[in-house]
Amino acid sequence: MFWKLRAERNELKIMTSANLQASPITDYAIIVDPKDNVAVVKSETEPGLEVSLPNGRVIRVIARVPPAHRFAIRHIPAGKFVLQFGHPIGTSLGIAEGDHISHSNMSNGIPPVRDLPEDISTPLPDYIPEEERARFSGFRRADGRVGTRNYVLIVPTSMCASHEAQQISMMAEFMLYRRERYPNVDGVVAIPHNKGCGCQDGSNLDVMLRTLSNYADHPNVGAVILMDLGCEKTNLAYVEKYLLKREKSFDKPIARIGIQEAGGTQGAIERGLREVEWMLPEVNRAVREEVSISELVMGVKCGGSDGFSGISANPSLGRAADLLVRSGGTVLITEVPEFYGAEHILANRAKDAETGRAVYRMVDWYKEYASKFGAVLDQNPSPGNVAGGLLNITIKSLGAISKAGTTRIEGVIEYAETPRNRGTNLMQGPGYDQESTPGLVAAGATVIVFTTGRGTTIGNAIAPVIKLASNTPVFQRMSRDLDLSAGGVIEGTETIDEVGARVFEQVCRVASGEILAKAEENKHREFQFWAEQTVSL
Repeated sequence: MFWKLRAERNELKIMTSANLQASPITDYAIIVDPKDNVAVVKSETEPGLEVSLPNGRVIRVIARVPPAHRFAIRHIPAGKFVLQFGHPIGTSLGIAEGDHISHSNMSNGIPPVRDLPEDISTPLPDYIPEEERARFSGFRRADGRVGTRNYVLIVPTSMCASHEAQQISMMAEFMLYRRERYPNVDGVVAIPHNKGCGCQDGSNLDVMLRTLSNYADHPNVGAVILMDLGCEKTNLAYVEKYLLKREKSFDKPIARIGIQEAGGTQGAIERGLREVEWMLPEVNRAVREEVSISELVMGVKCGGSDGFSGISANPSLGRAADLLVRSGGTVLITEVPEFYGAEHILANRAKDAETGRAVYRMVDWYKEYASKFGAVLDQNPSPGNVAGGLLNITIKSLGAISKAGTTRIEGVIEYAETPRNRGTNLMQGPGYDQESTPGLVAAGATVIVFTTGRGTTIGNAIAPVIKLASNTPVFQRMSRDLDLSAGGVIEGTETIDEVGARVFEQVCRVASGEILAKAEENKHREFQFWAEQTVSL
């Protein structure tokens, strides 16, 4: 009995000593959801680190774990699910408490979830009263829409006119455009691309024409120059017919230039510069006016993501998205490959069962589309994503969809298609930044917020792209490219709500032209569109 009591006291002494030496897990890692059996590391841990869980239990981290990767906070038997965000992210191959979670001990396999109640009817958001909604200063167009910028845009109708279009825009900004002379004009830009000319009829051509037409008709554009070579299939007459046949009115200064008719490259450039010269005073007549934030259309995107993106930057952006939708505005999210594995969450947020089924159809279509090229969606994460802690598509998707907040899904639209309803809408499209971002703008986004964990510099030809970093180190390293940081969420110095409020305020300021996004300062004006497809919905 004596030896038993002594042993118990020694054991208690050892446990007490361990508790005194162990630091709270919050110093080193984040447990995202109370149901999780893993923790996400804030900064690299050393083997043997001891941390205490909220219930006081001490665990030892067995191996070195890189930032944004995970370790198990309890034993996960083989065949059981590994949980993060409160959802399965993989299946254990046999994981001990404190193990680093990696492909060696976790398979990506989890059963698909496709539940959808037939009587689903998600309620409307809790709208903010109109008199309490934020406001911004924008350009009210003749059709009632409001832009955040005021550009002269040069649209080549095919790749055969792209060189001349780009030359005109560059020379016009150097020779003709001066902000002090035209304070209400944001610049002269072109959208060169590699499509058109000898293309087949069908949805690919329709997507191209829809994208180009929606850019020309965008509320961020004050005047348009359409350019063709003269002999291509997608010539001026073809594009203009498409532009004018739509149900929308087109009421802005427009010019048309045929390169062959103008005498070739030099003649077309000279003609283009003359057109820009008379357009600039006309475009400068537009003035900003204060309007409700409900007039804003915000696209949400991510790129160069890491394991922190879904914990800090994406949900913070989601808070800003909720504020916008509750204010009567519109949020657009795309990158359908990054819905895969989490599509049931979006479907169950749909306003009704048919919209929920449309969510499943858009993911299934993309899965089949990818398979035609020998690709599978569960291989979506890039090497940079994996190195940053996104081991599989499920982890990536569960974090990615939080960019669009929590309000109900109002509709599902095609790539570059204008949504029919305000609120949160899903757009078909790829994860490729250079195509998905322009697609959001073509669908009507007047500002983009783009989250990144590894660091991404992309911008857009006609819409400001605001960058939100998921962690402090990348924000400090790329401070001339990134606008905001959600790193305080990881460090525990800010809440998701606080960062979301900062993002919303930044959106209002950028939309008003009060400040430029860093991508604008750096003259990032990327444009390309996704045209290798067939109708999906």
